[in-house]
Amino acid sequence: MSAGSPNTTLSLRSRRLALAPWLFLTPAILMFVIYVIAPIFQSIWVSFYEWDGLGDKVWVGFANYIELVDDDRFYTSLKNNFIWLVLYMLAVPAGLFIALFLNQKVPGMRLYKSLFFFPFVISQVVVGLVFSWFYDPSNGIIALIFAIWDGSPPAILADERFVTYGIIAAGLWPQVAYCMILYLTGLNNVSPDQIEAGWLDGAKGWRMLWYVVLPQLRPATFIAVVVTVIGALRSFDLISIMTQGGPYGSSNVLAYYMFETALSEYGYRMGYGAAIAVVLFLIMMVYIMVFLRRMYVQEKEGG
Repeated sequence: MSAGSPNTTLSLRSRRLALAPWLFLTPAILMFVIYVIAPIFQSIWVSFYEWDGLGDKVWVGFANYIELVDDDRFYTSLKNNFIWLVLYMLAVPAGLFIALFLNQKVPGMRLYKSLFFFPFVISQVVVGLVFSWFYDPSNGIIALIFAIWDGSPPAILADERFVTYGIIAAGLWPQVAYCMILYLTGLNNVSPDQIEAGWLDGAKGWRMLWYVVLPQLRPATFIAVVVTVIGALRSFDLISIMTQGGPYGSSNVLAYYMFETALSEYGYRMGYGAAIAVVLFLIMMVYIMVFLRRMYVQEKEGG
């Protein structure tokens, strides 16, 4: 067969087409390996050492993990992360119902969409500052509301009972907006034919939502849940801005406790901070893998 035959030309073209995607993906894969995969393994490696970040590393094996077992601040942070995870999931149904409301074709809806979209484009630092002012027991909105009934406003960010819930409320504001955007995008792809078929079969209200609309929103739900879970477990910026883990460490979460232990002026224990990071990573991986498996099983059964 000659080198210039049609079969050879087609073979070279097919090889180029197969190679082209990998050429485009290679830079992204390299960046992912260098800035995500490699630091994960480096953190695991550092967690077996006692290290201040500058001096020599001292091998301690599993000593950092054993120390975590008796660390009350670690358990407080773990408990707060669980509270974050449970309450943060409210962003998913809240975002869905707001998206259903905003998906109506009525005059002025673009203005409402802009108002609900606004929290998503605000920096988390700004959100933290705004809610800190809201919670101010002297001049904040909470103080003004209590002043109407001549009541004494609670110092939410200074009270161990309320501080975590106050920060979560601040975090839910932009997170609901993010889930709303995902569902608005998903609602644009809902099949009108299936909606019409549901109407003909007598599906209305909740039945229409549950049996016709929600199954078509599974991709949006999957992304919303995964992003919300990751956001809840790696919450850091709001805590840093609003309380810095206080009062008395009662609002700490694993991400902030890791920073406080490893990088702040109170710590410089890189190995111990890395051990906390590894525990947080494992929690995230277990939760996400379980959720991915459930989604795969549902898709397989649906298919």
